[in-house]
Amino acid sequence: MSKPPVTKNQKLTLTISDLTYQGMGVGKVDHYPLFIEDALPDEVVDITVMKASKNYGFAKVINRHNDSPLRTAGINKTYTQTGIAPLQHLKYDAQLSFKRNQVVELLKKSHLEEIEVAPVLGMDEPVHYRNKAQVPVRMVKNQLETGFFKKNSHNFVPMEDYLIQDERIDEVIKSVRNILRKYMISAYDEKTHKGVVRHIIVRRGYYSHEVMVVLVTRAKKIPESDEIVDEILKACPDVRTVVQNVNQEKTNVILGKTEKILAGDGRITDSLNGINFEISAHSFYQVNSIQTEKIYQKVVEAAELTGKETVIDAYCGIGTISLNLAQKAAKVYGVEIVPEAIADAKKNATVNDINNATFEVGTASEWMSKWSEDGIKPDVVVFDPPRKGLEPEVINSTVKLSPEKIVYVSCNPATLVRDIQLFTEQGYQVVKPIQPVDQFPMTTHIESVTVLKRVAGK
Repeated sequence: MSKPPVTKNQKLTLTISDLTYQGMGVGKVDHYPLFIEDALPDEVVDITVMKASKNYGFAKVINRHNDSPLRTAGINKTYTQTGIAPLQHLKYDAQLSFKRNQVVELLKKSHLEEIEVAPVLGMDEPVHYRNKAQVPVRMVKNQLETGFFKKNSHNFVPMEDYLIQDERIDEVIKSVRNILRKYMISAYDEKTHKGVVRHIIVRRGYYSHEVMVVLVTRAKKIPESDEIVDEILKACPDVRTVVQNVNQEKTNVILGKTEKILAGDGRITDSLNGINFEISAHSFYQVNSIQTEKIYQKVVEAAELTGKETVIDAYCGIGTISLNLAQKAAKVYGVEIVPEAIADAKKNATVNDINNATFEVGTASEWMSKWSEDGIKPDVVVFDPPRKGLEPEVINSTVKLSPEKIVYVSCNPATLVRDIQLFTEQGYQVVKPIQPVDQFPMTTHIESVTVLKRVAGK
């Protein structure tokens, strides 16, 4: 086995040649790559090797000799350390190029370079965009603190400003934290599995400005909870509901199964493209409302609906895309594996007087087979799958239904490119440039909308 050309704690000076898809700088020693945080192409850096495995290593910058023209000023180290904003050191237009390039490179690797990729739809204000925050709570020097963990560790960093969250959410978190401190409520301790509060979750409607506070607790009861809730409502008049979620497991999963509504009705409302949605503590609702509206507009445009079409929305969640499509289609069928999401979807259809959308609980492939047996012939199938992309059986059952068009919303370019290949082998082709959308500025994530059409004669 050949030894790496560097050793741990070795100090070197390198020129950064590239960025990884995770936004780390790459410096090479005899073709051996070192991955380095907060380092950009063309920067000359003094580094210390942190870890050297057989094929690659990690290092950290001790000194930078020059700044890349792509570097932005005024970086807050905490955002990088906690992984909240791994691209904050990169100018915003360079972030957009970096993201578009990820899609381009993955297509190239799969010999699909003939597929075009449009410029990324970015944000005018690429900060303070998240409408939901899930913030851990811990005791630091005998005082309850909100904050975040350092990347790949259990080291807690107290924080008040999170850069990418709605600023009002940051203020509400601070108010809730101060009230919990006043009542001497203890924070969760991972080691002893004791303490009362584990997380504070805050959601805020982008248009409605309604706020929900969820106190995730290990304890079944919060001491003096009535007084605490009264103080939260007084301090934050925009809070519409306060929910206690009990999670007694030793786990990294944030929410538990049991819930008590402490004020309000456990829901807030908000809208996307003029359609109203009810959101509960468990609802999956896109965290960047401005960019989500752009994505859904692109989906509706791509579907080219005239009012006569049948559409299947194969990962419909609480019906956000389905209801956008239902306004222009004859009939929409939505399917989702999470029963609570389908209950929300049905409610959201009723709230908006939309009667041409049907929602079912189950997997996309089983319902597609069923719909196929029932003689339902979709003109368009829409996918917005999780990061792992589409299961092979979903692709097969879609091809059996042979829709004229597929609109694929992806949050992971690697699985998107894999699935495009599979559809291409089954007689579909990408007909427009892929449209990337920056749903999570300052991070390495990239969403996109792709349109595939059935090739005539296939």
